[in-house]
Amino acid sequence: MKTGNGISTADRALGALMGAFIGDALALGPHWYYDLDELRARYGPWISDYTAPMPGHYHAGMQAGQSSQAGLLLRLTLESLAVCGGYDEADFCHRMDEDFFPLIDGMPMHGPGGYTSQSIREAWRKRVQQGLPWGQVGGNADNTEAAERTLAIAVRYALDPAALAAAVTRNTVLTQTDGTVVAMTVAFGAVLGMLIEGHALDAEISAKLMARVKAGALPFHTVTTGHLQAPRAGEAEAPAAGRFPSPDALLTPSSIARAAHDPDIRIEPAWKVSLVYGMPCAVYHQFPAAYYLAARFAGDFESAVLHAVNGGGQNMARAMLAGALVGAQVGIDGIPARFIDGLQEKDALLALCGRVAGQAAGQAAGA
Repeated sequence: MKTGNGISTADRALGALMGAFIGDALALGPHWYYDLDELRARYGPWISDYTAPMPGHYHAGMQAGQSSQAGLLLRLTLESLAVCGGYDEADFCHRMDEDFFPLIDGMPMHGPGGYTSQSIREAWRKRVQQGLPWGQVGGNADNTEAAERTLAIAVRYALDPAALAAAVTRNTVLTQTDGTVVAMTVAFGAVLGMLIEGHALDAEISAKLMARVKAGALPFHTVTTGHLQAPRAGEAEAPAAGRFPSPDALLTPSSIARAAHDPDIRIEPAWKVSLVYGMPCAVYHQFPAAYYLAARFAGDFESAVLHAVNGGGQNMARAMLAGALVGAQVGIDGIPARFIDGLQEKDALLALCGRVAGQAAGQAAGA
């Protein structure tokens, strides 16, 4: 199935998944430098390719082009999707129990990928040390950890918004239970799904998302009509109140896209988006920056991910999320070959991502 600009669903899906892996690996070396002078002193004025972490810093000892733990968890999620043909929570949890949790010990600077995020550490403690069942191990960490793996689920169900929202929600709450974090994570997945469909990341995307809320496909609360106009007297909420108390997470992308395209609003150079929206790890810093870069560089994968990386701070999440959004817009052929070639285990990643991209394309064809 061909989508906008003649790019097929499968190519957009593959571009999104590989874009996420590329963004993750590009930021491995320069990850978490909040002092931008130190970042420039160590890596030069502009980071343009894969780099190795410095001794004594995050991910020390790893090689350029490798995946961080975020990339490894994305891969685990993709493997589950590929084998099961879709989201199977029991299979995902089994893989976490058997293949991943034995490799970590609850300490930050340990485990595959060189660092274990707060939400995963909390889930490990509750699951392994306290013996709690899945469904009771999620915590209130406000990072983008769940979004980094559930983007695979969003790709798989890109053309079925209701299934996308349900599966992303279920997987997210396994490790993160804060209502705002869950809502913003599901909204990110819904946006990614729309881009794979061929929609633009522009001022109209939020209205399209709100139409899906009204149709019952996205579980957000809303009472307004049209373009956030007053509800009609006596009209019930349509179709229901929804799981999430506000649709604001769905409204953010259009506002940011409008700013990115407004000639009177300029962030120059674009990497300074990290200073505008914030350099830390929380979802309310990371999603807006990723939306901005993906809207501004909708057809330029290289510029989007490199500005994400060069902004410092939690540049890994920023580059991973922006890489998925722009990869979905340009498709796999729009990603420079050097970024794919520089990824370690690129052939295995291409094959795995291709399987899930094929599932999304099969869904588009009615399979």
